[in-house]
Amino acid sequence: MAQLFTRTASNAFRVLIVLALFSVVGAGVLGYAWSRADATWNVGKPADQPVPFRHDLHAGSLGIDCRYCHSTVERAADAGMPSAQTCMTCHSQVWVGASVLEPVRSSFALGQPLTWTSVHRLPDFAYFNHAAHVTNGVACETCHGRVDQMTKTVKTQTLSMGWCLDCHRDPAPHLRPREAVFVMGYKPHGQDLPEDIQAFYREASRRLTSCNTCHR
Repeated sequence: MAQLFTRTASNAFRVLIVLALFSVVGAGVLGYAWSRADATWNVGKPADQPVPFRHDLHAGSLGIDCRYCHSTVERAADAGMPSAQTCMTCHSQVWVGASVLEPVRSSFALGQPLTWTSVHRLPDFAYFNHAAHVTNGVACETCHGRVDQMTKTVKTQTLSMGWCLDCHRDPAPHLRPREAVFVMGYKPHGQDLPEDIQAFYREASRRLTSCNTCHR
């Protein structure tokens, strides 16, 4: 029986098979790397805001407490965003004629809310409660980074499911004493917490890694 393919064609076919396999593996590796890259999660990317609010000035230089603007962070799922009334508490006397604050003055005069763009918004299918974290010793900068040094607010963590689970599996080393939750630049370490509290959180990790804890 005559040979259907020449030796050259057979070799070319083998090369194509090998290249196809490498392409599939390469695509998988690239997809895996892309899904975990900071750029994919918008880490370091600022969002457009109605006014160019500077955390480094307000929380840093002036030392304004996080709870002054995010007033519901200790008692609600949502931390809350500052209203025009909150801003005008100071800006009715400071930078009164600054054009950059015109959206704030208009919002205050018309009784219309400021529309802030959330930098750290999670998908709707993920449940997150600020109060549950803050009242149990999770600090602002653990998730939001050193906002007191940011000219523009950006994400410093991916806030991906894997990132959250890393903490939920062993939360104790990431927790702080209650009085240090809103302190910037604090270095958390497990020995700040009594051993019985650490043991409690080690046991609680089973519940914290359950699917319905975050997906309800």
